[in-house]
Amino acid sequence: MNIGEAASASGVSAKMIRYYEQIDLIPPAGRTEAGYRIYDEDAIATLRFIRRARDLGFSVEEMAALLALWRDKNRASAEVKRIAEDHVADIERRIRELQGMANTLRHLASHCHGDHRPDCPILEDISEGEAAPALQPPSQRTGFRRR
Repeated sequence: MNIGEAASASGVSAKMIRYYEQIDLIPPAGRTEAGYRIYDEDAIATLRFIRRARDLGFSVEEMAALLALWRDKNRASAEVKRIAEDHVADIERRIRELQGMANTLRHLASHCHGDHRPDCPILEDISEGEAAPALQPPSQRTGFRRR
C-alpha cells in the first residue's frame, strides 16, 4: 500500500511516517519503480505499535527501545516493565507539577479583583517571582537525573 493508505491503516500521518523513516525509528519503505513508498503488513503493524506508544506518551527514544524489545522474541519482560514504570513515574511527576501550577494560578486568580483597576496580583507574581523548583524545567533542577 502507498503512504496515504498506510497512514489511514495505521493512524499515523504520512508526514510522521516520513519523519519516523528520517530518524530511523522505522526502516525505509520499499519503493515502486516510480519512487513511491510502499508498505506491507509488517510496516503497518510497526506503525500501529508506534501510534499506541505515542498515544501513551512515550518519547521517540523510549519508542525505539520498546520497538527493539517488541521485535526481540528472546527479550526479558523485566526491561519492558522498567521502561513502563519509569514512564509512569515521569507522568506522575508531571501531573504533580501541573497540579502545583493550577493551585498557584487558582490562588492568584482568587486574589485578583478582575475589575477596571490596574492592580493585578497575577502579573505581580509573574514579574517578581522565581520559579518554584517543581515548576522549573528539569535541566535547571538540582538532583534531577533522566534515566
